Amino acid sequence: MFNMSIVKIINAELQIDGRKILNDINFNLDEGELKFLIGKTGSGKTTFINSIFGNLKINRSEKFEVLNYDLRTISDKDIPYLRRQIGFVFQDFKLLKDRSIYNNLVFVLKATGHKNNSEIKNKINEVFNLVGIETSIDKFPDELSGGEQQRIAISRALLNSPKLIIADEPTGNLDPETSLEIIKLFQTLNKLGTSIIIATHDYNLIKKLEGKVYKCEDGSFFEVKRK
Repeated sequence: MFNMSIVKIINAELQIDGRKILNDINFNLDEGELKFLIGKTGSGKTTFINSIFGNLKINRSEKFEVLNYDLRTISDKDIPYLRRQIGFVFQDFKLLKDRSIYNNLVFVLKATGHKNNSEIKNKINEVFNLVGIETSIDKFPDELSGGEQQRIAISRALLNSPKLIIADEPTGNLDPETSLEIIKLFQTLNKLGTSIIIATHDYNLIKKLEGKVYKCEDGSFFEVKRK
């Protein structure tokens, strides 16, 4: 069966304010694949993620395609359509603390064009069931544990049925036991066909999941062999 290429990058260079951050980037992510990105703070992981998300101008590349968009030439009006197909999971959850977890998700759906309240409710119930949310939907983020907040954040990332999830240090603020639960959740989502890129410095996380590992180091971007 032919797998669609979700991300295809050939010989790319990424710069910020004229300063070269990463060079010679070659990376391919097919539909249903999970890959890891490792590297120290300041090594370029965030720059790479921003480039895929359409947050960074591509300076030089033979090919830089994400979800069939050419990011070398993408127009400003097309960037929101690209981002709508990408779910993002942050280390610090980024939940809106002034509203319930249910209304956090309502906010996202309405912001992306959903208007029918019944459809909104069904969609939220669907992702809550998939992710395994067992807490009251009327609770506010500060009433939840770190693991519960991250599950809500993953639910939010799934709302628009993304083809790609990018997780940036998703277990960085979690204890080892909770981290393992989140890892298993990513495993489940990947088996359901979602392509995933996980940026992490936690090698224990990598050892528990299958997938190629890429590293940002000294301006270079390269695949590393698993230990």
